[in-house]
Parts: sequence; C-alpha cells; structure tokens
Amino acid sequence: MTVLHNNRDQIPAAAQGCVLVVGNLDGVHLGHRALIEKARRLAEEMRAPLGVLTFEPHPRQFFQPGAEPFRLTLLPMKQRLLAELGVDHLFAFAFDLEFSRLSGEEFIDRILVQSLKARHIVVGEDFSFGRARSGTTATLQAARDAGKFGLDIVAQVASPAGQIYSSSAIRELLQQEKFAEAAALLGWPWQMEAPVVHGDKRGRTLGFPTANQDMAEYLRIPYGVYAVKVLLEGETFWRGGAANFGIRPMFKSATPIFETFIFDFAEDIYGKTMRVQPVQRLRPELSFAGLPELMAQMKDDCIKAKAVLKSL
Repeated sequence: MTVLHNNRDQIPAAAQGCVLVVGNLDGVHLGHRALIEKARRLAEEMRAPLGVLTFEPHPRQFFQPGAEPFRLTLLPMKQRLLAELGVDHLFAFAFDLEFSRLSGEEFIDRILVQSLKARHIVVGEDFSFGRARSGTTATLQAARDAGKFGLDIVAQVASPAGQIYSSSAIRELLQQEKFAEAAALLGWPWQMEAPVVHGDKRGRTLGFPTANQDMAEYLRIPYGVYAVKVLLEGETFWRGGAANFGIRPMFKSATPIFETFIFDFAEDIYGKTMRVQPVQRLRPELSFAGLPELMAQMKDDCIKAKAVLKSL
C-alpha cells in the first residue's frame, strides 16, 4: 500500500482514478469495513485501484485542540489495518486552516476531481464535509449527476444485537472498560501503539522495570492497573504484562503516563515501537504509605494479571 501525506496537489498518476472511500475511519471498525468491502468489490469490477482518503490531524483535533483525547487509531495503526484490508492507496491529507475553509463544492472539485481524479466515491450515509459541514451526501449526489464520478452511499451497519457500528459507541465501551464488547464492534482487539521512551527509571529500582510510552493522543481510558498483552517491534508473538496508566499519586506525575512491566523480559527496547492491548483493569490508581506497601501491591498486581491472561 502506498501512503501519500499532505501533497494533495501532486498525486502520482498511478494513484489516481481510485474507487475511493472517504472519511476519518477512526478505529477502522466493522462499519468502516463495510464501506471498504463495498469499494473493494467495485474496484475489482472496474479494474481500478482501491483508495482511502482520510485526514490528519482528525478534524475534531483541529477545531478543538485542547479537548480530551479521543483517538482510537493514530495513522500508523490505521495504515496497518487498511493494508490488511487490501487498500492500494491511503491519502492522509493535512487538515489545516486552508483545508478547513473549503466549501463542500470546492472539496469535490479540488480534491476529489482535480487532485485524485476519483473514479467512484463510497461514503456512509451520515458523511458530511467542507466548511461548516456544508457538504452532504446530497452534494455528492449532485456531483455524480453532473458526471464527475460514480457514487455509492452505504447505510449504517449494525451488529447482530442491533448495535450500530460507530466510533462513538466504541469509545464509550472502552471508557467503561468493556474491552471485549469494544472488540466486537471494532472487529479487532483495541490496541495503542507508540515508541518506548525513557522515564524516571523508578520501576527498575523497585524490581519492576517498565516500558514507558506517550499515549497522549489516544482515547483516555480510566486510570489504573491493567492486565495487558504487548507486541514488540520485530516480534510476531504477544507477551503478557501489567501496566499502570495514570498520574501515579505517590510521585505526582505532571501528565498521565502509560508504563508496562513485561513479564519475563529484560531487554533494552528504548526507541522501539510497542503495541499494548488492555485486557482487563485490575484496580484503580492508589496512594500508598511507603515503598514497601507499593512493592507488595505491584507483586499482587502481577499475580492477578498473569491469572487474567492465562484464562484467555
């Protein structure tokens, strides 16, 4: 899969003429996958490449820069998931001030027609775009009727239980620690991904060296200790661990930290990318009278985390 960032005025000819899915696709959940599957079938029939147009940062981040983090997938994870679904070209265009000022019609003419030369567009029925969300599926239908491209508008898809597949519903489930239910809507177990960075190395002195990651852009799940699975860069198997997410009341962290103690592991992985899958929250963050109490609790957390992971 080719990935094109930000150069929306210089699209290679080989990447033009796609059957194109357009949307933020945060989570690449089963609703998004219905769009991609529809587009994939059309692309095969038309002998055209399959493309996805999305935006970075997410428009919500652009318009509300100080809001609570909400992302389910950042671009690297989104790239991986879309590649697995057979997408040929991912267009991750910069959502900046200039882009935000495009009207719905300008978005169609400048982006979809002139830059991408899209052959066919596939969107969900609730899709909106352009300045003040002035563009709707009706705007796209008018462009189709004018012969600018083909168009399919896909109705919302629901689970067998009647739950609409939506990023908002998945966020709610994750914040309620309902990881299995969220996975059922996503179509994959939710994970976060980031490089391992240097921390204060306090865990090492306590006998629990942790891999620290900056997850600031991701949806903020409840603070606490979790049983987790981790996948290290360069490996193909998931390891077990116990992770703490929060501000560590004893040490008063200025910002939330995600730190993972990987079981039976002692290698230097600073700078490597690590994927973390929360499986179950074991307890909330706690304050302790001193380090002995903290260490005793950490040992108990690891025992419980291993038991959770063994039961899977």
